Amino acid sequence: MSKFLVGVTADFATEAKGRYEAALEERLSLPNIEYELMPDFEGNVCTPDVLDRYDAIFALASWFKAESVRGCSRLAIVARWGVGYDRIDTAALTEDGIALAITPNAVRTPVAEAIITLMLALAKNLFLQNQVTRAGKWRGDLPRLGRNLRGKVLGSIGCGNIGKEMFRLAKPFGFSRIIAYDPFLTQEQMGDLGVELVDMDTVMRESDFVTVNALLNAATTGLIDERALRLMKPSAYFINTARGPIVDQAALTRLLEDRAIAGAGLDVFEVEPPPPDLPLLHLDNVIVTPHGLPWTEEIARDNGLEACDNILAVARGQLPPGLVNKAVADNAAFQAKLARWK
Repeated sequence: MSKFLVGVTADFATEAKGRYEAALEERLSLPNIEYELMPDFEGNVCTPDVLDRYDAIFALASWFKAESVRGCSRLAIVARWGVGYDRIDTAALTEDGIALAITPNAVRTPVAEAIITLMLALAKNLFLQNQVTRAGKWRGDLPRLGRNLRGKVLGSIGCGNIGKEMFRLAKPFGFSRIIAYDPFLTQEQMGDLGVELVDMDTVMRESDFVTVNALLNAATTGLIDERALRLMKPSAYFINTARGPIVDQAALTRLLEDRAIAGAGLDVFEVEPPPPDLPLLHLDNVIVTPHGLPWTEEIARDNGLEACDNILAVARGQLPPGLVNKAVADNAAFQAKLARWK
């Protein structure tokens, strides 16, 4: 039998050099598997002539559009290093018999910890505290005091894997109420987390900390618009570690400039990296990070291992544990691809 060939998207060599190689070596150094770095694609958009050289793709942030996978008869899985897949046309993958798998277990805790980090930093005025001290001033020069978390309301737009973990980590801080908007969940599915499911306006209006924990797709693009943002309390903070285009960034900037809300913590932007003259980057009530706050030694290791495990499942003729497009399991072309390796 021929070897199972894995293509590693070229962006790993520039954006994650030194952070992915060990996982490949540990998991995929097997007699029946080979892997190699793929060539660069124009605009980071994959093409079918290259993709179909491989049985699996170990993917970072490349674009997999409909035209990228059309007619791919060999490719069986795109294994995403992470959980966001807004750059991947899942319907097209399903139609062409290609599985999409992500790494929810690796991402859950690091991203939830990043949200808590921004929450604490905002509440305690960490940005200003740092500025004042570096300027040779002292606490009497602070323009405003911080706030405690105890007794406050924590809200989330979206309550999936990461949102639930955030609420678990936040429990010991003593929030008076934890609320979430997620149209795909029922109250029974929240179990013993203590999360109250409410409508989106209630989250925006009643939370002291609004966090975004939703996937970016056609339904969520621009979901948090100016109307929704203006429901927030003047004392409330807005935190987004999900995807920038979920939020109307211009509207958020206006509210922050006008002090209509207390502040924001942003790990994501509409355009990444953001231009240096972006007004958000120059506000003293905003903490910004480079879509990298959850990037820890552990997330790099575990994303790689979990993505490799998704690939290994297909190499054994099995469904990957992190499968996103579950309908592909009934696709005859995908079943034929799996049958090659059983």
